[in-house]
Amino acid sequence: MKIIFAQGNPGPDYAGTRHNIGFISIDTLANKLEAGWTNKPKFHALIANGTIGSEKVLFIKPTTFYNETGVSARKLIDFYKIDPAKDLLVIHDDLALPFGTIRVRGRGSDAGNNGIKSLNTHLGPNYTRIRVGILNEFRDVMGDTDFVVSNFRNAETRQLKKTIIPQIIEIVEQFCDNKHTHTSYKIG
Repeated sequence: MKIIFAQGNPGPDYAGTRHNIGFISIDTLANKLEAGWTNKPKFHALIANGTIGSEKVLFIKPTTFYNETGVSARKLIDFYKIDPAKDLLVIHDDLALPFGTIRVRGRGSDAGNNGIKSLNTHLGPNYTRIRVGILNEFRDVMGDTDFVVSNFRNAETRQLKKTIIPQIIEIVEQFCDNKHTHTSYKIG
């Protein structure tokens, strides 16, 4: 079994924000697989069940806020007794990467990302992550917090739907088939 864990903030106020690229991506994949979401308070998460190839997959959207997602991940890892180094994939935004860049890594530091800091605190740094670049020219005119909770621009939303999210879905599918590689992509 694989767990695909999306970083994001719960609630409609954050639905289209840069911090929620993980939620946006996982919603698209769950919809593609016709997997419905169920609230599971004991895991602090919304969970959808699916299958990719022959692999059972749990799609996770934590209901904690972004900076506390490690609590949800730890509960899931303990309950399902999976090895995070082999069976956990995290999708998150990355303020250090330009918009349209996707990097896949098998482990690493938090690099200042508080959600990853929470995951690393609760799980350690050994799990695969898809880092999705959100940086654009507007980052220079607002602080980090305001920028990550701002909405994508219309042109960015179109690019997300057309090229970026399909690439993320392809990476998730490769991960579930144990065929993923740790690499970088520049989209558009």
